Amino acid sequence: MLTSFDDYFIHQTPHPVTIPSTSDRHAYDRYWFNGYTSDGSLFFGIGAARYPNLGVQDCGFSVIHDGVQHCFHASRRMPVDPADMSVGPFSIEVLEPLKSLRVVIDDNETGISADLTWIPRTTSFAEDHQLLTREMIGFHMEATRFNQFGYWKGTINIGSESITVNQDEVYGTKDRSWGVRPVGESAPPGAPRDPKGFVFLWAPIHWNDHATHVGLFEDPKGHRWHWDGFIIPAYTDPNSIPKSEEESLERLLNVRHDLTFAPGTRRATGGQLFLERVDHEPLIIELEELLTFRMKGIGYGHPVWRHGRWHDELAIGTNSWRLDEVDEMSLENLHVQGLMKVTSGDQTGIGVLEQIIVGPWAPGGFKKFLDPA
Repeated sequence: MLTSFDDYFIHQTPHPVTIPSTSDRHAYDRYWFNGYTSDGSLFFGIGAARYPNLGVQDCGFSVIHDGVQHCFHASRRMPVDPADMSVGPFSIEVLEPLKSLRVVIDDNETGISADLTWIPRTTSFAEDHQLLTREMIGFHMEATRFNQFGYWKGTINIGSESITVNQDEVYGTKDRSWGVRPVGESAPPGAPRDPKGFVFLWAPIHWNDHATHVGLFEDPKGHRWHWDGFIIPAYTDPNSIPKSEEESLERLLNVRHDLTFAPGTRRATGGQLFLERVDHEPLIIELEELLTFRMKGIGYGHPVWRHGRWHDELAIGTNSWRLDEVDEMSLENLHVQGLMKVTSGDQTGIGVLEQIIVGPWAPGGFKKFLDPA
């Protein structure tokens, strides 16, 4: 079936753009964002995705305010035209490709609504192509991901309370990815397999005049399956941001980490990142956690609102929990983003350390599938 995008020079196959190049049921196309203040008084996450072989489109918005994480979830039958990035009251509008967009949640029965505009601080830059096999992590994952650092402005409403989002105070990250990853209902597993663990660490950090970005997957012994590392110039005026930053984008030579964990958990609360550079002294980044955002709030591992599940032609839901009442070792709570106050020499910054650690992992001292620190 033809759609609006078929009028552009974008085709990668001989078929209309609504027909994906793979028949894998786990194909996906996703937006993901976070936003936060440097003092931890506000943190929110946004996710939205289209699953072309499942016929589902869903989204999530979750905000931490006054010690409680509030969540908005929605799911619908996938619209035919991929230009339609709405799910009930939720929508994404691209204002300027690779630069600015708007996320809106209209008033609805959950009491959670928002009107947020993304303002870029850096150019968009791509991580290296990711390919992780079933032999590595127990499932197949293949994706392209690009990122951008920026600010947010707008409002968030929780019940009768309205929160002003000021671009001078609220930093964020944009993550855009597509490919294949586990989504939807679990397929029949076939022959029994031993469960495999994996480790994912992802650290986008804002500094005064630049940003640093690190992402990696490791095996139980700490061997790298995949890693990325960059230093990216930042701009005060969005109009000064170049369309491409290839010449000034600095690729790191290597990345190391030495993390500390909260006792009784698998949640890193501090430690160091070591960013090794070509022809420069390494950067040593000290981490100090300010708060913890549970990624299940926007569908990652959520027991009900897991990504790609069919709910109905349109379904909307909400839930919330106090941050100090979470079962830290429940599997659904292991995937987190820690808001981190960071220092490097005389510089200070703010960012996140996303983390999911399942199975043995020698660098963290974990010996069993789910033993805590």
